[in-house]
Amino acid sequence: MTNEIKKEAPANFKVTIDNITVEVAPGTSILNAARKIGGDVTPPAMCYYSKLQGSGGKCRTCLVEVAAGSTADPRPMPNLVASCRTNVMDGMIVKNITSERVQDARAGVVEFLLLNHPLDCPICDQAGECHMQDLGYEHGKEGTRYEFKRRTFELEDIGPYIQLHMTRCILCYRCTYVADQLTDNRVHGILDRGDHAEISTYISKAIDNDFSGNMIDVCPVGALTDKTFRFKNRVWFTKPVDAHRDCSTCCGKVTLWQRGDDVLRVTARKDEWGEVQSYDGKPGWICNTCRFHKKKASDWVIEGVSNINRHSVIAQNKYQGLIMPKETIAEVMGGREPKLLMDIHSISDVNSVDISALPGPATSKTFEKKEQ
Repeated sequence: MTNEIKKEAPANFKVTIDNITVEVAPGTSILNAARKIGGDVTPPAMCYYSKLQGSGGKCRTCLVEVAAGSTADPRPMPNLVASCRTNVMDGMIVKNITSERVQDARAGVVEFLLLNHPLDCPICDQAGECHMQDLGYEHGKEGTRYEFKRRTFELEDIGPYIQLHMTRCILCYRCTYVADQLTDNRVHGILDRGDHAEISTYISKAIDNDFSGNMIDVCPVGALTDKTFRFKNRVWFTKPVDAHRDCSTCCGKVTLWQRGDDVLRVTARKDEWGEVQSYDGKPGWICNTCRFHKKKASDWVIEGVSNINRHSVIAQNKYQGLIMPKETIAEVMGGREPKLLMDIHSISDVNSVDISALPGPATSKTFEKKEQ
């Protein structure tokens, strides 16, 4: 009889992020540890995608300050580190929103990303759900110090379903990881180097793999958009609902974006981090048949309104649990209405104005307020 050696699971590490302590398994990145806490403690991420192996470490928006490396070695790390590529240690102390260095560095990263990214939000289909918009509002600056011509690219046709706007691309590499890990034959990638680098199929070959539409869902900006939805509507005018169908190719669980009874587009369901939701431990990628060819409500079983973050522009008048703010002025002022408090017309001459000195023809000397 052989003695079986039982391997005990390693103890969890305790890491403190912005004065909040959380326990995580060894090998967890600082970013994923912060996601367990949630809220503003979580650094933003433009290139990291937990469902795509090898992603992260390119955009540098998730930089954090490590004030103490671990309990065994409490020395701080001299430089800011990318939280998506740095694993936690037991006793590590991390600063994100509590660090001025981090906020200043993140503002610099946003400025760098916007050097070539055009501010064409009014005509971009990604407007309203763009991670670059959120990052710009939170950490951007009003002006730019960049004085040179922005990088531009000619439009390229990569198929009947996906529109590539390379001018908007920030080279996060997410779409190439999707093609590598979800499809059999990748026909696009990064060409050239430096400021000439671009996403392309090199010979303008159409991308026709049955899961190629997932490149649209992972793109954090408007570089890859849905041609079937292009210029049809704004996302804040549509109503997102969860739906499913029996599909032999994918999970069949999607979000329908409706205007009335019309289905304007179909996307994979997203979690609170803007990533595709997982089902039974597997990412909920959807096939092109569900995405582009099932545009009737009768094709789906409607489950209900999607749960959208109430701070999102998409959630205006749509998110569940809406509680309108209570008017407190009447209570404080003994039941008197606010308009009575502000009615100064009876004791002022605001409605009796001499227009003789005003430009233009005058039909009378004064405007007189009608007595009610």
